[in-house]
Amino acid sequence: MLNFDIMKRAFILILVSLPFLSFTGSYTGNYTYQIARMKYKGGGNWYDGKTSLPNLATFCNKNLSTNINPEEAVVEPGSPEIFSYPVIHITGNGNLLFTPEEAENLRNYLIGGGFLEVNDSYGLDSAFKREIKKVFPELTLVELPFNHPIYHQKYSFEHGLPKIHQHDGGRPIGYGLVYNGRLVCFYNYDADLGDGWEDHEVYNDPPDLHEKALEMGANIMEYVLMGQVDNNKKS
Repeated sequence: MLNFDIMKRAFILILVSLPFLSFTGSYTGNYTYQIARMKYKGGGNWYDGKTSLPNLATFCNKNLSTNINPEEAVVEPGSPEIFSYPVIHITGNGNLLFTPEEAENLRNYLIGGGFLEVNDSYGLDSAFKREIKKVFPELTLVELPFNHPIYHQKYSFEHGLPKIHQHDGGRPIGYGLVYNGRLVCFYNYDADLGDGWEDHEVYNDPPDLHEKALEMGANIMEYVLMGQVDNNKKS
């Protein structure tokens, strides 16, 4: 097996030579893309929502004509394997922790064209905001305006994120992290899209909320996988 430091240096060389990684490949079953779930340290339940990503992939394949593997991958933030996936999903409650090496690897991944889709499943907020500062200390999470193109892909959300679960009853907020003009992270806070993607019987959400959660998730995938297109500017 190759030494991790050698592999990491090799990926950094790739990042220097190419403005963006393509993240397209022949995944198992000849799929074009696969979404990865992050297995992070710190004690939080990174594994929360087992049916969420398969359901989202299936919805996107049906409604966006994408070719996403419905089986999720699992990656650790310090692994070179993260460079194989266009979108990495973070979810859970409680704590998460990035080591300095993991933060550096994650930064290289995001600079190279990767994307973080982060779901606060109630209780992740303070830990995520703390740890993402290790990745981009120079950047600040900002609330995205309702006219941001991520809300206006195939599906239009004129008032931003749909609120799937009440939790503390606050308004749902879509935060973004922008690096050199490119959105590299979308963080849904107090909306809990991930729970909305789960099988209906898990939470017994009303069918319309389940559908809205999947539609917003499809917008995120379309925005990332199809080139961060602003559908408001399409002719």
